[in-house]
Amino acid sequence: MAARIYQRPKNAMQSGKARTDEWVLEFEQSEARRPDPLMGWTGSRDTQAQVQLTFPDKAAAQAYAAKYGIPARVHATPPRHIKLQAYADNFR
Repeated sequence: MAARIYQRPKNAMQSGKARTDEWVLEFEQSEARRPDPLMGWTGSRDTQAQVQLTFPDKAAAQAYAAKYGIPARVHATPPRHIKLQAYADNFR
């Protein structure tokens, strides 16, 4: 039951940065997904893949994983590039 720890990325559809400072511990799938014979929906019996735990910082997420013996990989947060642009730059 491995997990991955990462910082939530900014939503690409909106300009807000809400909830981007929290860290997420998410369990990886241990079983392959397959279609349901009756409905045709894709699913699996693995209920841990639905669990997402949020933490205020990376250290708290790593401490939780260590406390419960969960092997976790930490994914580095990519650097943010801020492009400052003025309205007048559209006419140059």
